Amino acid sequence: MFKHLLLPIDGSKLSEAAVQKGVEFAKSLNARITGFYVMPEFHIFAYRTEMVEDTKEEFAKDCRAHADQFLAVVEKAAKAAGVACDTALATSDHPYEAIIQAAEEKHCDLIMMASHGRRGMQGLLLGSETQKVLTHSKIPVLVYR
Repeated sequence: MFKHLLLPIDGSKLSEAAVQKGVEFAKSLNARITGFYVMPEFHIFAYRTEMVEDTKEEFAKDCRAHADQFLAVVEKAAKAAGVACDTALATSDHPYEAIIQAAEEKHCDLIMMASHGRRGMQGLLLGSETQKVLTHSKIPVLVYR
């Protein structure tokens, strides 16, 4: 069946729960996993450079620290379950595109991710990365809620 799962994580409790279930699922299939995190792009929102608090380097350092922290959750769960694990990260303002691209590049045959269940106006305004992955991915997607 499935041999390689991509498990995106965003640091939320729900995505951590999805990772735990993803690791369990991978173990039951004797599959391997790749934990994946998307870091945001650096943007300057001030018109004068004196107003900028973070430099691009500081921002990248902070993002990388968060990525390492979140991906460690995946690695720890995989190690505890005896599941082969790799991790990867990307920088993008469009996480759904990075998730799909990573799944394709890593030759994953399933993307398993959490859904925050945003609906109505909140879903419209905030968008849903999971919905976008479902809509655009040619690779099967399993949604954990």
